[in-house]
Amino acid sequence: MNPEHLLLRAATPQDLDDIERFAAASATGITTLPADRALLLDKLQRSAQAFSSADDSSGEETYLFVLEDTAQGRVVGTSGIATSAGFADRFYTYRNEMVVHASPALGASNRIHTLHLCHDLTGYTLLTSFYIEPAYENTLAPQLLSRARLLFIAEFAERFSDRIAAESPGLADDSGRCPFWDAVGRRFFDMDYPQIEQLTGGRSKAFIAELMPHSPIYVPLLPEEAQWAIGQLHPVAELPFSILLDEGFDTETYVDIFDGGPIVDARVAMLASVRRSRRRVVQAPSQAQPQAQAQAAPDASGAPWHLLAGTRRGDFRAVLRRAPAEGNSLPLAAADQALLRTEPGQPLRAAALPEAAA
Repeated sequence: MNPEHLLLRAATPQDLDDIERFAAASATGITTLPADRALLLDKLQRSAQAFSSADDSSGEETYLFVLEDTAQGRVVGTSGIATSAGFADRFYTYRNEMVVHASPALGASNRIHTLHLCHDLTGYTLLTSFYIEPAYENTLAPQLLSRARLLFIAEFAERFSDRIAAESPGLADDSGRCPFWDAVGRRFFDMDYPQIEQLTGGRSKAFIAELMPHSPIYVPLLPEEAQWAIGQLHPVAELPFSILLDEGFDTETYVDIFDGGPIVDARVAMLASVRRSRRRVVQAPSQAQPQAQAQAAPDASGAPWHLLAGTRRGDFRAVLRRAPAEGNSLPLAAADQALLRTEPGQPLRAAALPEAAA
């Protein structure tokens, strides 16, 4: 698969069939892709409104992207952004903490792992809805699908928080059995893990969290299987999670209140793709070249892979191209200009991929 055939763009309601297919294939725990056609259509319509609206951000907006393989003429992945975690409700998580119990009389002390219900991440921008078809996992497609949305945030920073987080599904088997939920949440809700995820359906978890105990959970009192599950990933989450780690997200502080999966957080300005990104001006092909050569991509066979993203919110697009790392201008073939819907003299946001990712 040629990475230059990949195009990330804003999703539209016309992508409903593909998004529904991804929701059906997603692991239990990815509630931002509910397996409900009506909810998915509403999500796509709200996303289209967020991309096109001329109003200032309210914090309620969600943005959904799709990844196309233009050579195959098909959509192969999706990812999203929620402007403000929780928005009208508090965004609950468990915060990992260590408490020290000491007895001077016995000359003994113990450090004990506890989980504290909190809403520290309320208002953070939230990365959501990541799904990539398995056939594309070992290509550069996941890099474009995950990292290009960070360029979108960097370009339209006034619409987002300066802090960002991302949830990853925790351990659950194919039948939906979840060790952490069974040991903690199920004690207060007579529901299986798949039932409780379906109940939330991508909505806020606040109404569930408010019925959970607010006192600390002493981890050593949990069954061993549940203890081991805290902060562990569902296998399908390993690839997107590794990209987040490479970006510089912190992984140690928060876990999900349902499945105990890790929740990562960071300052947007400190993320690798954001730090590397800058605006560069599209350069026209040389007028001295024959027309056929001017339509072709400039020779950049030895140059590093770059994320190239448009700067129009209503029609956001991003691709992967080899490009020179230096300079304020960006030589871009006419065909690529058309794909990104830009033209000479217009800005693009560019960021080099890390060597390890490329």
